[in-house]
Formats: sequence, C-alpha cells, structure tokens
Amino acid sequence: MGVLDGKAALVTGGSRGIGAAIVRRLAADGAVVTFTYLTSEAKAADVVAEVKAAGGEAIAIRSDQADVSAVPELFERAAEPTGVLDIFVCNAAQATVVPIADVTEALYDELFATNLRGPFFAVQRAAQVLPDHGRVIAISTLNTAMPVPTVGMYAASKAGLEQLMKVAAREYGARGITFNSVSPGATASDMFFDNNPPEVQEMLKSATALGRVGQPEDVADVVAFLAGPDSRWITGQNLRAGGGLLV
Repeated sequence: MGVLDGKAALVTGGSRGIGAAIVRRLAADGAVVTFTYLTSEAKAADVVAEVKAAGGEAIAIRSDQADVSAVPELFERAAEPTGVLDIFVCNAAQATVVPIADVTEALYDELFATNLRGPFFAVQRAAQVLPDHGRVIAISTLNTAMPVPTVGMYAASKAGLEQLMKVAAREYGARGITFNSVSPGATASDMFFDNNPPEVQEMLKSATALGRVGQPEDVADVVAFLAGPDSRWITGQNLRAGGGLLV
C-alpha cells in the first residue's frame, strides 16, 4: 500500500528533469498523476510509459502554464481519474538568464507569465477545488537566497512564488490545506546544464556540502514528503533541498 493510494495529483512541467522525477515518485507512492508538458511530447510519453511499467498511473496533458484561461479545464481533467484532486505541484518554469540591464518588457512579461502570473491563478484554483487537508507545493530555487548576476528576473519571480505560498498558508490554514515550497540547489537537469558552463557546474559541486550535484530524485523525495500525510504539521515553509550548497 502506498501512502498516496486513492489520491490524485497534478504536476505542471512533468515531462523532464525534476518534474518527471516528481511524477514518477508520486505515482510510486500510489497517486494517479496528471502532468503537463509544453513542447516535450516524446519525453512526456516516455514518462507515462515508465510509470505504467512500474505499476503506476500517469496522464500527460499539453498545457502552457502561462495561459491562465486553461487553468479551470486543466484542474477538471486532473480530478477526473478519482473524482477529486488532492495534490497540486507547481513545477513548470522558465529560466531565462540575462543581466538586468538587458531585460526588455517582452522578456519580463514572458517569464513572469510562466513563473508567477500563471502559478498565482493555478494556486488560486487549487485552493478552490482541493478538499480539506489537500497539499499544494511550489518548486522555487536556491537563487532566492543566493542571488547571482543574470538571474534577476528568475529569482524575483520565484521569490514572489514563495511569498504566495506563505500567504496562502495563512488564508487556507483553517481547512488544513498546506502550502509549501521547495528550493532545489544545483540539480542535474536540462535547466542546470543549459544555464551553467562546465566550470560553474564544477564550482557549484565543490561548494555543496555533500560534495555532488543533486539528482532530480533528491528533490522529488522532498516533494513526496510534503505531499504525504507525515507533513501535516508543516505549512508556509520553504524547504531548501540543496545538499548544503547554502547552510
């Protein structure tokens, strides 16, 4: 018996990296997991096949987190397998890295639509449809506590997401719904490799207390804890899953 047997979960951006690991882990714990993808259709199909081969159930839906109009239908479809949605993991994100001086209004609007505007209304919807004692988890970044050049837009959008979770925890606490965020450190994913040259990757590995770059599964395990019954007394928190990159 899995701790999430009979539960339904929705994970945005679940076709690769940390998102895919979260889908696999929640499904392994017994949840029926609906997840979104935007461009990686083949990878999404691979995740569905992997989960099925392991005895779980996952459903892939193409959806753009920046499209607020798609939120109601997405949540309705995610609830269909069991009749109610219990867990929402807001993971999809855009990680454009550019110096503040080079940010245009178009770049700003595009990134914030995906990283904060879309998530805001998705969290709003989750609070409307999740039953009492549901779980909402947002994936943030260690860059909100370790700001470095070129991540101004990304870190600012994720900082806003962290604060949204804290406020939601206060507003919906009486219903027992928990709202938490998880901030990965240096984690082996396309986003990490695409935005960090080899010398920076090695520097981050050396700076991490546990002496390695994290794996997506390391983060997924933290998310699974927050999605399960043992986290019932934790809300409004940001758990830094960075292996000691920041202590």
